[in-house]
Amino acid sequence: MIKRVLWGVVFIMAAALLQSTILSPLTLHIYAKPDLALGILVFTAYMNGTMTGQLNGFFSGFLIDFLSSAPLGLNAFIRTLIGALTGLLKGTFFLNTFFLPMALCAAATAFKALVYFLLHLVYSEIIPAYSIFDPDFWVEMGLNTILAPFLFLLLKLCSSLLVGQGDND
Repeated sequence: MIKRVLWGVVFIMAAALLQSTILSPLTLHIYAKPDLALGILVFTAYMNGTMTGQLNGFFSGFLIDFLSSAPLGLNAFIRTLIGALTGLLKGTFFLNTFFLPMALCAAATAFKALVYFLLHLVYSEIIPAYSIFDPDFWVEMGLNTILAPFLFLLLKLCSSLLVGQGDND
């Protein structure tokens, strides 16, 4: 399990760096860009289960907090929840190459927006909120959903690093 968590965090951090450097100038709207790190978290959590998902979510979210201007622990909290909830779905559905990745990434994006909104109600000066009426939310949701099958296909090529074969990995 330690190997899966370490490689998952490495892949997520590489995606976070990619999306904050190379993908930033290519964004379609001011703040909207695909959250590749979220897609990788969803893949590793769905393939490995709750414990690996929440550990990947916590450690990668904590490192993303250092890269961003978000309050320390915000991304760690949200991504831990997403990793744990996605990990609960392990083995419940057949992971086809098209529809399930799209549904999982769309649900994770919507859940992330919901948690941001709920936290914004309590900490309005510190935490920004997603608005369902904001085009940035819909562009991010669309990008995450459209890119999910391609991202999952790419990650399946690296499954020897990201997906465990048994409980003793």
